[in-house]
Amino acid sequence: MSTAPPDSPSEKRRAKAARRAGEFPPAPEPLAVPVFDSHTHLDLTIQEAGVPGGADGTADPVQALIAAAAKNGVDRIVQVGVDVESSQWGADLADRHDAVLAAVALHPNDAPRVSDLDESLRRIEALAARPRVRGIGETGMDTFRTGDDGRAAQETSFRAHIQIAKRHGKALIIHDRDAHADVLRILDSEGAPDTVVLHCFSGDAEFAAECVRRGYHLSFAGTVTFASAANLREAAAITPPELMMVETDAPYLTPVPHRGRPNASYLIPITVRALAAARGADVDALCAQISANGERVFGPWA
Repeated sequence: MSTAPPDSPSEKRRAKAARRAGEFPPAPEPLAVPVFDSHTHLDLTIQEAGVPGGADGTADPVQALIAAAAKNGVDRIVQVGVDVESSQWGADLADRHDAVLAAVALHPNDAPRVSDLDESLRRIEALAARPRVRGIGETGMDTFRTGDDGRAAQETSFRAHIQIAKRHGKALIIHDRDAHADVLRILDSEGAPDTVVLHCFSGDAEFAAECVRRGYHLSFAGTVTFASAANLREAAAITPPELMMVETDAPYLTPVPHRGRPNASYLIPITVRALAAARGADVDALCAQISANGERVFGPWA
């Protein structure tokens, strides 16, 4: 899906970032109790949108994104891979930045398109052994973008990632789009790892209850703020706080009132406050619980 950027963007990427400078939303009120972003794509954010406010005085766009997040109470990040190249980039990045852990995988919509699925999975497994790679994902099923002709490769890839997560004792991070029944069927068939995270949870309260019954973690993105997403708010309301996480999926799924503009980890406070409102919960208490969940699921960042 992406070719990971170098530490310093190319001239073309700098020009693109300059053109888009100012499109990022203004920073929300910072959180008093810090949380982490359970799912972001720093590489895609830099490629497609640049960084908030341009380079922010640094030649390193990754550091600019990390600093913007920390300033708003988001002090840790999980960088998620979607192919071998972005997974390699994320694993290397995590080795250099205490605030970053990595997850590695082939995205379910990429699995049918790779020229050698077995070789790609072998390279993902090699990355999974690295100590600061703490998740296997995003993997899963997507019947929205992948048609019947790619479904078998998608399922083969998902099953392989489940086994990689189990062999390495890493959290499994699942992409599930219009595929709730298939995801549960395959997890049941393969035997789920000890830790499962439903990234950008997209189900209703009934599906949430089924996932909670199985002990899966539900990670909510900016979609929970959308006017049309009453089902997500109902799901959030019944999710035990010890199984709840929050994410951006940046640069996508920017929360209301900034929907349609680039997303980044510094906007997490908007989504956390929406989750607290849906649950009738204290924001600081929810942040503390989400933060603790992250350390339990992914281990310590530093």
